[in-house]
Amino acid sequence: MRLLNTIALLPLLALLTAPPLCAQATLGPSGEEGEPFRRQEWLVPSPDTHLAAHALLFRPAGPGPFRLAVIAHASTQNALRRAQMPQPEYRPLAAYLVARGFAVLAPERPGHGATGGRYIEDQGGCDEADYARSGRATANAISRALAYLQKQDFIGKEAAIVIGHSAGGWGALALANADPKVISAIIAFAPGRGGHANDEPNRICAPHTLLAAAAEFGRAARIPITWLVASNDSYFAPAFSQKLVDAFRGSGGKVEFRSLPAAGSEGHWMIETEAGVKAASGELARALNQSGPTAIQKPWGNR
Repeated sequence: MRLLNTIALLPLLALLTAPPLCAQATLGPSGEEGEPFRRQEWLVPSPDTHLAAHALLFRPAGPGPFRLAVIAHASTQNALRRAQMPQPEYRPLAAYLVARGFAVLAPERPGHGATGGRYIEDQGGCDEADYARSGRATANAISRALAYLQKQDFIGKEAAIVIGHSAGGWGALALANADPKVISAIIAFAPGRGGHANDEPNRICAPHTLLAAAAEFGRAARIPITWLVASNDSYFAPAFSQKLVDAFRGSGGKVEFRSLPAAGSEGHWMIETEAGVKAASGELARALNQSGPTAIQKPWGNR
């Protein structure tokens, strides 16, 4: 019976993961501004040149230019869960950032939700997981969306920040080799891949491989990292996250690590909630203040 149910789901899964009909659509805004925070749907580039990625943009009142914050979402190796994933929004975090003068982009990466297409950041099986490759693929997707927004007149051309969550945070670590003038700071909430191996809390696929990839990212890093994890995170608990931090820092990466108080029933999802953003607000404020002013005082020239 389980086999029959799986076979029955295959056509649905194929439909959900196929490139959407809007893949050839013109990039840019795809809807009107609304509430809250001038919420607007956009289509942005993806690593697949034939696929436009769905995104949400929030921004303060006025013409800008605004500093840009890009939020990189979590992921899963489960294809059906990815296909059914709702559009990443991170509204409490977006509200926090907009209030501090940022325009906020939350792009959906290929292989997820409405964007669909091929899952380019697949890490492979548990025993032979390639975490370095998957992290670089995620970084590539983040970078393309960020670069496109920085071409818009209402966005500043420098000093963007990237905030990554889980697999998105892992990709943000891989992106730490970017130009520090373009991205001035990275904030990573519980970055990693392979957590909850076989859906079991506090079990990680090939942890030694994850540590080696963290060291690889640290060797190339040029952008400072603020690394945050809740004390009740069962995907990448503080003790293991500290090992990842040590590997990243030990090979040359600059990182500030903080373990935050328990958040909800599962701390891994803290940054998706208002209470979680409030709990992290002190560390967020510190990271933003260190990365430069949150308001651009004069227009940016074209570069």
